[in-house]
This record gives sequence, C-alpha cells and structure tokens, in this order.
Amino acid sequence: MPPAGSLRLETLKTRADFLRAARARRVVMPGFILQARKRDDDGPIRVGFTCSKKVGNAVARNRAKRRLREVARHVLGQRGRAATDYVLVGRADITASRPFSDLIADCNAALDQLP
Repeated sequence: MPPAGSLRLETLKTRADFLRAARARRVVMPGFILQARKRDDDGPIRVGFTCSKKVGNAVARNRAKRRLREVARHVLGQRGRAATDYVLVGRADITASRPFSDLIADCNAALDQLP
C-alpha cells in the first residue's frame, strides 16, 4: 500500500451518490458522522464531504471540510475498503475545533465499527 500522502481518493460529486450513502450504514463519532456504502463494482474508494449551515458560516464550513479531507487522506487511504463510498459529515462547533489527532482516532474507531 502506498503512503497516505501519495494516494488520491476519488471524490463523490453527484447528489444521487450522497443520497445513496445517506441510506447506508452510519457511525456517529464525536468529531463527525461517517456514512459508508458498499458498491457492487470493484472500483476505487470514493469519498464525499458535507457540512450544513449548522456547522457555521462559510469560513467554518470550509475549515471543517478541509480537516475532514485530511482525515480521509490519512485514514481511508490506508484502511478504506475498495468499492466503497464514504461520506464524512461535519458536526456543529466540533469538527473545526477538535484536535486533529482526535479526529484521526474517531475515524479509525468508526472504521472498526463498520461490518
């Protein structure tokens, strides 16, 4: 497996992909919510990020999404399963301010809870 820095995860872009992931398995962690959906193909890992207006203004939402992208790059790049869609949902007042090491630990714990 290549190091996390060199692996490029594919990004979910269409609303339909996000809605399918929202109907799938979810794990609620203190820093964010992880939704995971196994696809029927043998394609790559795909990741999506979302933060509602509850997270804060545009600056806070963008900061939360940047942090979630880095968590996905570090953890899902190594531990994610192929042919799976992951969506990381930011949480209000927590995702942007939680220590990065705690977000990494949350992601590892969430992946452990998934079947």
